[in-house]
Amino acid sequence: MTQQTDATTDFWRRRADTLVPDGRAFIAGRRTHGQSGRTRPVISPVDGRHLTDLAACGAEDVETAVTAARAAFPVWSGLGAERRKQILLALADLLDKHAEELALLETLDVGKPIAQTTTVDVPGAVSTLRWYAEAADKGAGELPSVPPGATALVTREPLGVVAAIVPWNYPLEIAVWKLAPALAAGNSVVLKPAEQSSLTALRLAELAVEAGLPAGVLNVVTGAGREVGNALALHMDVDCLAFTGSTQVSRGLLEASGRSNLKRLNLEAGGKSSNLVFADTDDLAEAAAKAAFGAFYNQGQVCSANSRILVERAVFDEFAGMLNEAADAYRPADPLEGLTGNGSLVSKAHTDDVQQWIERGRADGSLLRGGERMQVGESDAYLEPTVVTGLPADHALHREEVFGPLVVLHPFDTEEEAVTLANATEYGLAASVWTGSLSRAHRVSSALVAGTVSVNTVDALGNTTPFGGFKQSGFGRDLSLHAFDNYTGLKTTWIQHG
Repeated sequence: MTQQTDATTDFWRRRADTLVPDGRAFIAGRRTHGQSGRTRPVISPVDGRHLTDLAACGAEDVETAVTAARAAFPVWSGLGAERRKQILLALADLLDKHAEELALLETLDVGKPIAQTTTVDVPGAVSTLRWYAEAADKGAGELPSVPPGATALVTREPLGVVAAIVPWNYPLEIAVWKLAPALAAGNSVVLKPAEQSSLTALRLAELAVEAGLPAGVLNVVTGAGREVGNALALHMDVDCLAFTGSTQVSRGLLEASGRSNLKRLNLEAGGKSSNLVFADTDDLAEAAAKAAFGAFYNQGQVCSANSRILVERAVFDEFAGMLNEAADAYRPADPLEGLTGNGSLVSKAHTDDVQQWIERGRADGSLLRGGERMQVGESDAYLEPTVVTGLPADHALHREEVFGPLVVLHPFDTEEEAVTLANATEYGLAASVWTGSLSRAHRVSSALVAGTVSVNTVDALGNTTPFGGFKQSGFGRDLSLHAFDNYTGLKTTWIQHG
């Protein structure tokens, strides 16, 4: 096993040492420098290596990209659903063909372990793209009942130019969550990836043109949110804006829509998800193992991470010991080495922020485990999985999204108390429930305010089920056929013939 691990590590290190990413933007079917000529260095959180210089685009580049997308829209929508399906399937095949390259780019860009990007992130993006490609020509209109002498047709029409702003925690996958239904429906897209994680989006755009996507249908404009994101949000010729990120930024996008052209928004914003573990759980060890996954996978940098674990007092101590043991599987290591464990956080700056939350938890409660920072090469963006106990129910760590490997463990005595604690947050993205009682599973799931409730598992999702939230977790849904609602509008054609 060690020999195999060493060989795997050597393979990925050799590839990493020879990889030369292109940091230029992608507009109107080709790579281009930002018009200002400004760039920012891309430093890998894995080991501190300089990967490339990323184009720091601005409003003038957004204008060029939106113009290109507008010109390409009638070409793309006019191809028809069957042809769009064929091109998107060809793109999925190309992503699959270049899977190792894309996985390595993702790992070096954001610190994910190569064992995860090769088996989860890239395959997940390919699967989602294929699913929506196949759905492209399966839609049907409506013939509603109308008075005699008339026929009414209800068709689903693409909106036009879609702007998509995506985060750095799942750069390729979440980009595809937006792009696949938007493109399948016939829209053109201007994609703004996070500054910290633009490399796979840029490569995706190149492969899209190779697959047959007309120039201008997919543009990738890199740069800061305050420049590129703001320009897209205020642009009068952007018809729709899809966003995954913070609640604070979501509020700004809502304001920008109102100040500009009332562009349609779908927003997947913040989360502070609870995991409720009842004493009647059939397998407490499995619940603890899944709770560790729900809290610490991807270094806790997951919008739906189960970062509050609420445990019935009768099994609290037993569960705490099991969770402590299960968390060992998420100790950080060099992302290019080994086959288990976590990688780095996305950057040193973000690691600093999470460490401040850990110190606050240490000061106001007690650490069951973790709290230590590690260094690999020139990077110290690594944190041990951390469990905090003993915090009052109204503490900020029960409320604020930390986006790191930090979980709060808290007891409850009754079902009603558990539901009250779980719902005592401004967010409503996800929740988990562990119980051996079917009636309790239905009762508690119904009472929880969350877009997804996972019963006897955590963070369940798939291409066929909608993902999104209530309250200040936003509105609109990614995944499933419901995602087409984000990128299409219903058009009624009434024909009077009698």
